[in-house]
Amino acid sequence: MAVRRPDIEDVAALADSYGMHPSEADVATYTALLDGALSSYDAVEELYADIAPQAPAGRSGQRPDDSDNPLGAWYVRTEIAGAAEGPLAGRTVAVKDNTAVAGVPMMNGSRTLEGFVPSRDATVVSRLLAAGATITGKSVCEDLCFSGGSHTSATGPVRNPWDPSRTTGGSSSGSAALVAAGEVDLGLGGDQGGSIRMPAAFCGIVGHKPTHGLVPYTGAFPIEVTIDHLGPITRTVADAALALDVLAGRDGLDPRQPADLVPGQYAAALGGDVAGLRVGVVGQGFGWEGLSEPGVDDTVRAAAARLGELSIEVVDVDLPWHRHALHVWNVIATDGAAVQMVEGNGYGHNWEGLYDPELVEYYGRQSRQVADQWSPTVTLVALAGRWSAQQEQTRHYAMARNLAVEVRAHYDAALADVDLLVMPTVPMVAPPIPTADDPLEVRVARALEMIVNTAPFDVSGHPATSVPAGLSQGLPVGMMLVGKRFADATCLRVADAFEQLVGGFPAPPAG
Repeated sequence: MAVRRPDIEDVAALADSYGMHPSEADVATYTALLDGALSSYDAVEELYADIAPQAPAGRSGQRPDDSDNPLGAWYVRTEIAGAAEGPLAGRTVAVKDNTAVAGVPMMNGSRTLEGFVPSRDATVVSRLLAAGATITGKSVCEDLCFSGGSHTSATGPVRNPWDPSRTTGGSSSGSAALVAAGEVDLGLGGDQGGSIRMPAAFCGIVGHKPTHGLVPYTGAFPIEVTIDHLGPITRTVADAALALDVLAGRDGLDPRQPADLVPGQYAAALGGDVAGLRVGVVGQGFGWEGLSEPGVDDTVRAAAARLGELSIEVVDVDLPWHRHALHVWNVIATDGAAVQMVEGNGYGHNWEGLYDPELVEYYGRQSRQVADQWSPTVTLVALAGRWSAQQEQTRHYAMARNLAVEVRAHYDAALADVDLLVMPTVPMVAPPIPTADDPLEVRVARALEMIVNTAPFDVSGHPATSVPAGLSQGLPVGMMLVGKRFADATCLRVADAFEQLVGGFPAPPAG
């Protein structure tokens, strides 16, 4: 379809939007020049048609009935069988609905993508299928994945299998609920502020955020290129390691990934000797005023102390920059998401990755029509980010990206003395799901208050595993193990040793 050419009035309005005041004669000249310039856009569209992907035949997805979806965790059900053999043969997977499965509807929790059907599998989906997994559906995620609670998806709240009145956490809310409830073997999650680890903690399962760039993000809906992560959500550490073996490695299409990346052997690392390792309990990860529950802090400290039974040395670590890092994340996530996700139609510009032009067009057109239906957290980001751009020229984003180097350096310095850092994944147990009648500030708080310990490691890029530490008030508590960059195997090895020490992790009560 040919690009519509602007007329004289359009060009005058374009100039005015930049604060320009060309003469009428110049406007007429520019109008003619634009006609020629836009001919290349028509040519690119014709050339792209020759390489545009086509979804495999026979794939589809259907919304389940409420009776078959009691947790509200499925967006659509499907049945896509992978290879007959492989490390994940016979395993079922729920794919977070921010990640493309060709031929299957994708909503990303938001009215802005409702009705979109991608034509190309995300790299991680192709790898799961090649490894023998069966994709049984797309799991609900929060509105554009910008919530740590499970109440912002356009399809309704996702309920925690431990207590359906409580949040599962977000934004990988559906994947966590389905894994915890035993409806699938594995869940795929995404993490920009803790969205793998937070729902894993609230649901009493395992969530691993890989080192930034270890797993290709190609084909998942971006929020901000410097903090985008994909990773596994599972019931056991062994399953997380097995999944990471499949997911990790370069695909040549994602500039988030280092050119010299060599993934580890994660499943093979489990069961190795952990004696002599040093673990640092980060004091600043506890006692968040107004947020931390004593039962959570005490449970995690007790779990960390038990690592000593494995002949791991457990020491205290003072790390003031852990509190500073949250402010750095806030600016990067707000300005970055506003420019890339909101204004830039998800992908933005200026990077050498694989784009999804069909998604960019669909989302860009739809987002201008349904912005009133965004969740409060997406609305907050859009408003704050545009204000920053208009008033401050996003200079604070530039400052925050420079400070991200400092954040990483401070964590690296702490990890030079210990092998892992330990703290609560989230400072509280799963709170009740807010209702639509709750005040706006309450609904926003329930979406963002839990990110304080997880978000800093999206900025720094370090790997982090959340494992169940025990129960408080009858609900799961998560312990987060943070390792050196690309030392994901150490996180998983210690997490697995802890799982064996405690005799496995508890499951939600039956019924």
